[in-house]
Amino acid sequence: MTAFRLPWLPEGRLVRVEGRGEFFVRLHRHPDPATPVVLLLHGWTASSDLQFVAAYEALARRATFVGIDHRGHGRGLRSPDPFSLEGAADDAAAVLRELGLRRVIVVGYSMGGPIALHLARRHPGLLAGLVMEATALEWRATRRERALWRILPVGASWLRTKGYRRILNRTMPKLFGVDHRLQPYVPWLVSEMSRNDAFAMVDAGRALARYDATDWAPTLGLPAASLITTKDRLVRPSKQRALAVALGAHVRELPADHLAALTDADEFAATTVELVELVHARAAAGVGTTTAATA
Repeated sequence: MTAFRLPWLPEGRLVRVEGRGEFFVRLHRHPDPATPVVLLLHGWTASSDLQFVAAYEALARRATFVGIDHRGHGRGLRSPDPFSLEGAADDAAAVLRELGLRRVIVVGYSMGGPIALHLARRHPGLLAGLVMEATALEWRATRRERALWRILPVGASWLRTKGYRRILNRTMPKLFGVDHRLQPYVPWLVSEMSRNDAFAMVDAGRALARYDATDWAPTLGLPAASLITTKDRLVRPSKQRALAVALGAHVRELPADHLAALTDADEFAATTVELVELVHARAAAGVGTTTAATA
């Protein structure tokens, strides 16, 4: 029998929101009320655990944080309604209000970036700042991108098949080196990757295909920082930099692909904490957006 080890995980709880449903979250409250309050928004086909497991402990030492599983993702709400980025943003806002959290710094990875931007636009009073990671203003500017996003949502239906699980079992152990700190948790990671609802993945992919914040992202006026994954083949670095410029974000670069949150676990965790604290300091000083700067 394969050994099944669990990494350190914050408290998991269901948050009931009247009129919306029950949302699974990871919640850690830091004893110091002066530390940042962080909302973690994961990417497409991921979950809070899959996206941020490498950063949980580092964040727990420095911040209060809550990670939400979006509808149809991980342990997230199953709903007959189609997934939308705006709806996911409203879900996050409702959870924050239910938990009594305000002045939140939102960390959005990949699809979590668009959700974070919609959250800032639709519920500005809840946010103190933005940390954007491996994400973009839009994914539809070129013919190739539009074609890709017509195909990807259809391919998401494959998540319901046994073949998907077999491929995960073969490929996940190869993703990490023997000494990688996440290697002992590969069986758990594979199990977590099998939680998604395939129909919601299709809807979410279609929502991303329509997403374009080019016209309104520069108007948000929040302190921001960006983590650029410079070897990313899914979200091109040039698109990530365009978002950083639009937000006036301070930039840190990580020479990794789109799975950096797992493959480059230590660097990802350290950079995420650094950017959260940078945005927290700027928000405390009352500093809004400025011209993007690189380290």
